[in-house]
Amino acid sequence: MKVIHLPDLAPAAGSAETGRRVAIGTFDGVHIGHREVIRGCDTVLTFDPHPLAVLHPAALPKLLDALPIKRDLLAGLGVGELVVIPFDQEFAETDAEDFIDEILIRKLGASHVSVGENFRFGRGAGGDAAMLAGRTEFETTIVPLIELGSETVSSTRIRALVAAGDVEQAALCLGGPFLLEGEVVGGDRRGRELGMPTANIVPDDRLACPGHGVYAAWAHGHPAAVSVGVRPTFETGRGLLVEAYILDFDGDLYGEILRVAFVRRLRGERRFDSAEELVEQMHRDVEAVRRACVAGTVPGR
Repeated sequence: MKVIHLPDLAPAAGSAETGRRVAIGTFDGVHIGHREVIRGCDTVLTFDPHPLAVLHPAALPKLLDALPIKRDLLAGLGVGELVVIPFDQEFAETDAEDFIDEILIRKLGASHVSVGENFRFGRGAGGDAAMLAGRTEFETTIVPLIELGSETVSSTRIRALVAAGDVEQAALCLGGPFLLEGEVVGGDRRGRELGMPTANIVPDDRLACPGHGVYAAWAHGHPAAVSVGVRPTFETGRGLLVEAYILDFDGDLYGEILRVAFVRRLRGERRFDSAEELVEQMHRDVEAVRRACVAGTVPGR
């Protein structure tokens, strides 16, 4: 998939018949509602950073995915082109009509535009889906909100599920497992001492992270027992850490970017009276991971 930042995008040369089919949105999480907006589109237009980071920083939630994960999820949906608008205070002052004329028509040459029913754009959120539908230069699809279990699927709902550790329900809303990635860093090597070496990630505080506990997951193409928390059995003082014991894997991942796909929460985080008691529980966790992660079925979205 081609990734283009808006300033590098040349004005469109095609006609309405050959123009882009554009889905517009922040698409945080690329959940099942977003997928309906994106369906049938060859181009996705999104914003980075999230508009709230500029307009109302105090209201910015922890995001479900960073741009690299969003990029890969969109590519997996068959999107051929991701156009990223660098969102800053200057862009925030763009009038809604100018956004349509300059970006959708002149820059993108859109023949079709797809948005969610609650999409707003332009200075002061002055533009909405109805404004887009009123334009004759392109066709507009307005996608209604999707419900699952009598509740609307939204990034806000998914963030709450992830924070509560309910990664299974989050996966139903996302259309696949919640993903987290980060650089593998050195740890206390305590896992190695206990016979279960882990790949450690310090989670980005700007992004959503599952609640403290032990999870069945996939990492580096293998099932993994993943601990999210502060390791209460040992006094480390290191803060929040994601520790992945990757089953049937022996290798050095230091400095690499590791992506973790969460499958199921196995238990909460707890303090053990001894290292031996912890090791016994870790072995039980590994067996639970093997049951939860069917061999050869690495999940994806």
